[in-house]
Parts: sequence; structure tokens; C-alpha cells
Amino acid sequence: MPDSALPGASATGDGLARRRRRRWLKGGALGAAVLLLATGGVGWALYVRLSDNITPDEAAARELARYDEERPTALVSGAQNILLIGTDTRAGSDNGEYGRDTGSERSDTTILLHLAADRSSATAVSVPRDLMVRVPACWRTGGGQAGQAFSMFNHAFQVGGSACTIRTVEELTGIRVDHHMVVDFSGFKQLVDAVDGVRVCLREPIDDKAAKLKLPAGRVTLDGEQALGYVRARKSLGDGSDTDRMDRQQRFLGALVERVRSDDVLLNPVKLYPVLDAATSALTTDPELASLRGLYRLVRGLRDIPTEHVRFLTAPREAYVYDSDRDQLVQPEARELFARLRADRPVEVADTSPETGGKAPGDDAGGNPSATPTYRGSTAAAHTCE
Repeated sequence: MPDSALPGASATGDGLARRRRRRWLKGGALGAAVLLLATGGVGWALYVRLSDNITPDEAAARELARYDEERPTALVSGAQNILLIGTDTRAGSDNGEYGRDTGSERSDTTILLHLAADRSSATAVSVPRDLMVRVPACWRTGGGQAGQAFSMFNHAFQVGGSACTIRTVEELTGIRVDHHMVVDFSGFKQLVDAVDGVRVCLREPIDDKAAKLKLPAGRVTLDGEQALGYVRARKSLGDGSDTDRMDRQQRFLGALVERVRSDDVLLNPVKLYPVLDAATSALTTDPELASLRGLYRLVRGLRDIPTEHVRFLTAPREAYVYDSDRDQLVQPEARELFARLRADRPVEVADTSPETGGKAPGDDAGGNPSATPTYRGSTAAAHTCE
């Protein structure tokens, strides 16, 4: 029997139709949920509740408007850059167990997410929290102005919150940040629990007393508490570096993306609403995104991006020349990466760990300087447990 006669092999047969139908269902599920919630009676009440869950970051909007003339100009119409900020705040009843609230909240995790103008790919770049950078003069969250400083990257959030972090990223990369989202420990846990946990693959067992994490090797489904320990642990897992921790965070986010996109979540109203409730409750965003409709406008173009085109990498970094416990960017690789994202040009990633025989960041497949450079990283598809 020829291949074209096999079930699903024909480009115009029932197999392709089923695949298209399945992709439409998965991609359109969130849109359908929004439309259903937005029409009449109980649906409208739920829609309003979900929208009201999101906290608009009005203070950041005012601060960014004050410095608008200094900010980078967007070069490519339709491309979007979203800054995702995970904070280490201990404030609030659900966060206090992670330490005493000293009032010095910092950004524990920061990821610059670039969405291609044609929505054919997404690139998530982790910014090391220990990276030594110039933090511009910013208005303090408690009032007054802090002067310009050369400090660790996560100091920007402590000084001036999300607005100062955005301005620091923009100055570092030359990339205009279009939107931002901030989530704390509690919100992260709630989202993971709302999808009934996220499955990860562990090469070795974990016994981390500080993170209260004890897990066997192999496939493990993490609940919210376990997931938080997994992505935050540093000294007791891997080589103890922040780079290893960021790699682990990227692997987890890839697995979370797959979990949320699964039929079990998107096509099950009983599960979809708790996910939307947890996700919206966890977020503080710029005012434009601070509604269910605003979020949907952002994500609707992502539904057809294959997981292998969702790329994760860390900004090329090395030990800071004056302090091995701090980081500095590797040049010219970092400049080239930021220039490509700014111009909406392709970025390729590859696992460059020694056991895979990968190439160093900035190498290209054929030694051709005009080819697309390859950076240390992975795709969302590589984070599944298949």
C-alpha cells in the first residue's frame, strides 16, 4: 500500500482535516471561553470576576510615560516583547513561609519573551539576577528618587519595582518592552495546582532540605509547592550556579506550556475556569493587559506556534571579572542576540552541554558567518517527558 493510502497520510485527506480540527479546538478553546463568559447572566459575572482578578500596574505606567522619550523605539510592527517578572516577596499570608518580609522585594526570575511579528515563533530569554548592569535613576516604590547605580540586575526591582526593571532591560538590550507581567510565589503555586500539577523528568533524585523537596529520579508530577522549590533551589541542585537554576526554570516553563495546551485542560470547562482564575489572580500587568480580553488579544496569535518553535535561552553570560559570584554579558554574542530580537530576526538554540556535544553559543551550523547563530538553550518540545 502506498504511503498516500495510509490513514492520515494524505495532505488533503481525513487525517489532515482531523489534525486541523484538533489544532483549531486547542487554539480556540481560550477564545471560546472568553466569548462564552462575556455573554449574559452568570457568564458575564464570571468574565467580570476574572478580569477584576488582574491587578493593573498603574504606577509603572505613569513612571514609564515620564521617561518615554528615552525609551527604545519599536522597529518591527506586530512584533511584541513581554517582560515576565517573578518576585521573591515574602509579604502576604501565603508567602511568609519562605522567609521574613524585610520589605526588600527583588526580582527572583526575569524573562524577556519575544513574539515574532508573524507569530511563527516565540523566544524567551532569561536575564540572570546576578548580572552586573547599569540601573538608571528611578523613582523609589516608597517615594523619592534613587540615583543611577552599577549593581546586580535584581536590584532594579528592589529600588523602583517593575518600571525600573523595564527601563534597565531596555537600556541593556535596546529592545522596547511592550507589556509586562509580575507574579509572586503564591500565584505561581496556585497556577501549577490549577492544572493538577506539571510533569517533569529528573535525571537524578532530589533531596533538598532547604526547599523541603524530596523526589525520585524519572517522571514526576510536581504540585505547586514542589514546583516552587524545584525552580527556586540553587545550591543543592545541579552545579549550584544561577545558570543551572535558570535552565531548570526554562525546562519547567516548557513543561507548563505543554500542560496548559493539553486537551485535558483547554477542552475541559471544569478545569479551564480554575486555570483562568488562578492565572488572572496571580498577575499584575500593564493596564492594557489587565483584563481577560486584553490577555486574549495577546495570546490568540500564539495558538499555532509549534512547541519546537518556542525557544528558551539565557542571555550569554560569564563570571564577572571582579567578582566570580556575579555575572557579566559575553560579547559580542549578547549584542548580536539583542540585535536579532530587536529586528525580529530568527534565533536558533541548541543544547550545548558537554554530554550532547553541542557547540558554543554564537556558533552556526556550517561555519558561515552569515548563517543564523545558535545560542545555548532549548525548545519547549525538548522539555516533555516523551
